[in-house]
Amino acid sequence: MNSQKERELDIKPIKMKYPEKQRSIQKFKQWMQQRRYAGQTISTYTSMLEVFLSHFPDRKVEEITIRDIEEFNYYHVIGKGFSASYQNQVISAIKLFYLKMLGINFALKELERPRRGRPLPKVIPKEVVREMLQGIGNLKHRAALTMVYSLGLRRGELLNIRLQDLSSRDLSLSVRNAKGNKDRVLPVPEKLMKLVVTYYRAYKPEKWLFEGDKPGQPYSGMSLGKIFHRYLGKVLKNHNFTLHCLRHSFATHLLEAGTDLRYIQEMLGHKSSRTTEIYTHVSTKSLRNVKNPIEDFDI
Repeated sequence: MNSQKERELDIKPIKMKYPEKQRSIQKFKQWMQQRRYAGQTISTYTSMLEVFLSHFPDRKVEEITIRDIEEFNYYHVIGKGFSASYQNQVISAIKLFYLKMLGINFALKELERPRRGRPLPKVIPKEVVREMLQGIGNLKHRAALTMVYSLGLRRGELLNIRLQDLSSRDLSLSVRNAKGNKDRVLPVPEKLMKLVVTYYRAYKPEKWLFEGDKPGQPYSGMSLGKIFHRYLGKVLKNHNFTLHCLRHSFATHLLEAGTDLRYIQEMLGHKSSRTTEIYTHVSTKSLRNVKNPIEDFDI
């Protein structure tokens, strides 16, 4: 795989002995859908629960204990070098399944989450993003990646865009059921809208703005990550950026252009301004504008 994130998403569960496990997983999915969890959350939690339950092929759902969960956490998550973010999502999926849906509480509240770090976002230089986007010959790929960057979209937000969410008349995009079940409306640059309209006329998607090989089916998130890695690799050899870095880059480039943090927060859909403020720590252009006191010394 091209990155640890993609490797985590590509984990395949092993065959399970008890068919009721598959029924439990399907029930879990439906339970989340009824409670209006975001589509990406449903997909992530369902796949993680499937991997977890398949780790104990000879155990029924109700026979799994807190010690089993700790063992899975140690040998599967930590032992295989997966990220703290992945570990946190696994724990969230397990807790939601047992505590909320099944009402089984075997000291799950005592299950420790990983200590949260606060790594700085990785930002792709603006000129590199420009070169990458301009070098994409495939119209569909260029439109998709340009939208991610120029609107600061999350992967799931792009893939969840329906045709009616985009208005060429108002130059706007309605982002629905984003992280935290929040909606927001984004202004779409005229140049981007022209690109998207050209793509639409060429591909004629039926339901989703970006669809896979089958009409009416949304484009694959894994495929989107792969095409990003491939196109950026033509500009930066052996890079370690992920698709989400386009969102970080968009925010940082806006900040460096003098855009107020409040507007950046609104465009990214951040609930708290503290989340947006992290981009002030990676904007080297802003730091270069700070006058160092040593400049007043005669040395």
